[in-house]
Amino acid sequence: MTQTIRTPRLILRQWQDSDTAPFIQMCTDGDVMRYFLKKLNAEETTAFLQRLKDAIETRGWGLYAVDLKATGEFIGFIGLHIHPPEFEIADAPEIGWRLLPQYWHQGYATEGAKAVLKHAFRNLRLDRVISFTACLNKPSEHVMQKIGMQKVCEFNHPLVPSNHPLNKHVLYEIQRSDYLHIPFC
Repeated sequence: MTQTIRTPRLILRQWQDSDTAPFIQMCTDGDVMRYFLKKLNAEETTAFLQRLKDAIETRGWGLYAVDLKATGEFIGFIGLHIHPPEFEIADAPEIGWRLLPQYWHQGYATEGAKAVLKHAFRNLRLDRVISFTACLNKPSEHVMQKIGMQKVCEFNHPLVPSNHPLNKHVLYEIQRSDYLHIPFC
């Protein structure tokens, strides 16, 4: 059963058809996608959205669409993702976020990620959650730190060419036992 997660300012929910246009806008935005190998075109974004929707329908959780509670505006996604088994570094669910630029620097990623961790450890009873990003992506790394995750290592991303500036990644994690001792939980 798909669950909706609510925070003081956000609603994390299953994807809807009305999310397609703003999601395409987000995935084709150069600022949003600067820490990825490429921007996605409309067809790639639509296929990605369908995979996100299917994952939530299958498991009951995933990378949720996020709305502002006050206005109902779509602002991006926050949630958990499972990587394929051949991607060895991701041996636990990954928490991630991506927001439209006009919603950056307002604490939304941190607020939503805290709620997702609470759901992951208290409701889903996960043992561990990871997160990783390119070493250049200091804003996302800062969110990882603010939600109580600890840096594990740096690694060369197996899907990024070795000579590419985004090859070097940082891996963070949090265990359920550590999460339960964080004051904001």
